[in-house]
Amino acid sequence: MKKNIKYLYISGMIISLFVGIIGTLFTVNYLKDPNQTKEVKKVSITETNTIKEAVNKVYNAVVLIKSYKGKEQISSGTGFIYKKDNKKGYLITNHHVIEDSTTIKVKNIEGKEVDATLLGSDAYADIAVLSIEKDAVLTVAEIGNSTEIEIGDTIFTVGSPLGEDYMGTVTKGILSGKNRTVTVESSNGGAIMEVLQTDAAINPGNSGGPLVNINGEVIGVNSIKLVENEIEGMGFSIPIELAMSSVEKLEKGEKIVRPMFGISMIEVDNVYTLYRNNIEVPKDIKEGIVIASVENDTPAKEAGLQKGDIIIKLDNTNIDSVATFRYTLYKYSVGDKVKVKFYRGKEEKEVTITLNKESE
Repeated sequence: MKKNIKYLYISGMIISLFVGIIGTLFTVNYLKDPNQTKEVKKVSITETNTIKEAVNKVYNAVVLIKSYKGKEQISSGTGFIYKKDNKKGYLITNHHVIEDSTTIKVKNIEGKEVDATLLGSDAYADIAVLSIEKDAVLTVAEIGNSTEIEIGDTIFTVGSPLGEDYMGTVTKGILSGKNRTVTVESSNGGAIMEVLQTDAAINPGNSGGPLVNINGEVIGVNSIKLVENEIEGMGFSIPIELAMSSVEKLEKGEKIVRPMFGISMIEVDNVYTLYRNNIEVPKDIKEGIVIASVENDTPAKEAGLQKGDIIIKLDNTNIDSVATFRYTLYKYSVGDKVKVKFYRGKEEKEVTITLNKESE
């Protein structure tokens, strides 16, 4: 009896399984709606942090600059239109972009290429002003104020990294630092520049292009980048206020007037050059700049400074390098008086110099 119940139970399970399979196949093959379709929903994505509107404000004001010496192209960079009148458009770029050129060409974002005229240039500030025919001007950039932007604010650049093939490249980042000072080498020797720091990509060819805030206003002129294997994301721009302070004179072809001091200088730790100039620095003096020579009929000569003197202060500013000396000196104007603290041998001295001449 128990055996028969067991067989009946197993048989029932097999029949139930069979019926289930048949039922599933019937449902799939015979009850399926042949007109059934899948519903596809359209999704609309709205980006809330786009900088597209700001980019559009400045994009057409940015141009590619190509510098030639004879028929050979020697450099390329970026510039931007800051002004337009009835005859011309005026643009800013870096001095080093057009340095040593005999011909300069400008191409706008639509591909129109025209000859440019160099109106004025300043190596120390690394600023140059060019003019082009007004018909090549698509729009004029709006000038902003770098003092109003804060560290962490969004900024972007527009430029031509690596030349013409990548013209109109936009890179985005944040303001990483303000009131930075960096030492750069120029045709006039070492110099210190006051700059804004950003992590937006600035590559060769971006030089002279605009650094722009989220409102589409230019707050800086891209100038240099620290390029070392172990450094990433450190680009620098000249604050727009510093650039514009030179533009009016350069636009008129006038030179930027800076005071003359009247000395040639050697770094205090440059042992080889000091030796060649027969100058000995006391071992306990570690900072300052050494006077290698004093020019006749200059403020330094009139104040009694001599070869071998070691300048350690201009007024209240410590002088630790030739670049710092130039940077500090050029904050003064012709006619200003400045206290100079220096060592003659091991004796500390001080004189007051009247900056009564312009630098050449």
